[in-house]
Amino acid sequence: MLAGHGGLPADRALLGQPPKTGLSCKMVLQAVGKVLRKSKAKPNGKKPAAEEKKVYLEPEYTKSRITDFGFKELVVLPREIDLNEWLASNTTTFFHHVNLQYSTISEFCTGEACQTMAVCNTQYYWYDERGKKVKCTAPQYVDFVMSSVQKLVTDEDVFPTKYGREFPSSFESLVKKICKYLFHVLAHIYSSHFKETLALELHGHLNTLYVHFILFAREFNLLDPKETAVMDDLTEVLCSGGGRGGGGGDAAGGAAGAQNHVKER
Repeated sequence: MLAGHGGLPADRALLGQPPKTGLSCKMVLQAVGKVLRKSKAKPNGKKPAAEEKKVYLEPEYTKSRITDFGFKELVVLPREIDLNEWLASNTTTFFHHVNLQYSTISEFCTGEACQTMAVCNTQYYWYDERGKKVKCTAPQYVDFVMSSVQKLVTDEDVFPTKYGREFPSSFESLVKKICKYLFHVLAHIYSSHFKETLALELHGHLNTLYVHFILFAREFNLLDPKETAVMDDLTEVLCSGGGRGGGGGDAAGGAAGAQNHVKER
């Protein structure tokens, strides 16, 4: 076993520019107000701004990155590295980065503001250890995700770090489960809190993390295309050709057009 799962070059790529801190809530709210006014629908528009335009798809924001790395090459399994070690190391890293990214907007993701874990036209439910479906607010859902993933990645029986310890036979399925939950959190940030992220000037960090995560998941088939279809428009823009994300193509057809009804997962 390799000693630990956190020392990837990708860490430095994603955290090379630390998030801005020290901003007061008032300053952030003022900046969000400016973004909201900028993206407002025209007077003769029929739909509210949130339904008419997804701000995170605007070209001036999708081109923002914190690094020019070619992630398509970075995610490939290196020679002489065990596949499970590579999955464990990257999964742990993604968990920490998604947790960090969410923490920057967590004060705006409240039970009152986000009464369900919604992403565009999809609503997610948490399933407890007995498989019982639990309807919860977005911050509750994210807390469930982070707590359960933290428990897994620190469990020596699941993510072994000591020499001689073997990965469990169910390891790949657990990694897929973790990736599904992390995707839900990233998608919620884009769908419900991109304006706050933009006001904090952290959209470059978010885009970079999303591209790296999606391309890694694609490389090892860790996410069901049906699961990620809700964000196919963003994935197509960020991961195909444009920003050295590379990869493109296989996300384009999954969106199947916008749907007006709410889906439950």
